[in-house]
Amino acid sequence: MTEGAGRGDGMPNGSVDPGWPIRRPADLPGPTTWQTVRRSLVSRGARSWYVGGGISLIWLISPGQAVLSASGSWWAAAIGIALLVVYGIAFLLSGPLEWVLPASGRMLVVGALFVLSLLLMPWLGWQLPGIWTYVGVAWGMAALPWRPTWIGIAGITVLALVCEAVAQGGFENALWVPAIILSISLMMAAFAQTQATMARLRATQRHVEALAAERERGRVARDLHDILGHSLTVIAAKSELGERLVDIDPERAKGEMADVASLARGALADVRATVAGFRGMSVGGELAAVRVALDAADIALEAPVNADAVGPEHRELAGWVLREGVTNVIRHARATRCRVRLDAASVIIDDDGIGPTTGSGGSGLTGLRERVDAAGGTMSIGRGDLGGFRLEVRL
Repeated sequence: MTEGAGRGDGMPNGSVDPGWPIRRPADLPGPTTWQTVRRSLVSRGARSWYVGGGISLIWLISPGQAVLSASGSWWAAAIGIALLVVYGIAFLLSGPLEWVLPASGRMLVVGALFVLSLLLMPWLGWQLPGIWTYVGVAWGMAALPWRPTWIGIAGITVLALVCEAVAQGGFENALWVPAIILSISLMMAAFAQTQATMARLRATQRHVEALAAERERGRVARDLHDILGHSLTVIAAKSELGERLVDIDPERAKGEMADVASLARGALADVRATVAGFRGMSVGGELAAVRVALDAADIALEAPVNADAVGPEHRELAGWVLREGVTNVIRHARATRCRVRLDAASVIIDDDGIGPTTGSGGSGLTGLRERVDAAGGTMSIGRGDLGGFRLEVRL
């Protein structure tokens, strides 16, 4: 089986992109529509699913032979084979349909697939569980919470065991088909849950990035207002004063105009610095991003609400420190708690993990040290107050 399609980011234009699962109704501003379903059925990810699912349909050859053997006439064989073909097509369509339906809709899709399998009972008899692996896979790929996922897969497995026991005349040789159903269904359920979690994390990351960008735009707007508001007010006052002094005290008027030129150059430099800060690394955006990343890693975070304590000249460097430090906490520390302290002179990141080990200074920290040195700061690593690893950068 291969991945499905789409992003769960609730994009207003309804576009479908590669990834799994596709947009769930909970992520959308409105209900699932036929247009959403149609896009899912023909998306690039759906085509990948059709290839993988189509290869798996090779296992329907044996039930097909059983249908032909059990048919007493050509028309009975034709009906049985047609039902088997419809069953295979329904399985292929189940994946892309599940990607856009709510939980109740996904369960209906699996239920319909199971009912369709029962129509083959006259031909397959008690050997019907041989095609229930597809029902189990469809249930696993529905990406429901684990409790109903386990109940559904266990239910179809037990039912298959009973049917196989009746067909085999006992339980001694009845375990193979149920074992196949259970193992493959659980494997696909684990795959679906992993992909669904990744999709949610990607959607959350995009949302956080949008919020961080919005906050940064607000910061730039405030900075520009403060810079230009003050500078232009002083420039206007000095220009008016110079205009009045030009005939009375030309020398003083020249001095006032020189001040105006100096203020204008300073304001221009401040605007350029603000714009450069906007285009570079944002410590505010990184602080928001690490909250989401640590929450996803189940690591408690103790950090300031905002990064206002860091001066504008240090915000880019502080952003890099936050990114690298928290990345190390998530990847290597095995921590349950992380503490971030920010002020005008330093960035300190502590965790309660395993602490410094041989080779703690990896390539990421080496690159960060070079960046800190280039900015005129100092960086140190060691064991912190929480008992784990500490990264401290003096700005």
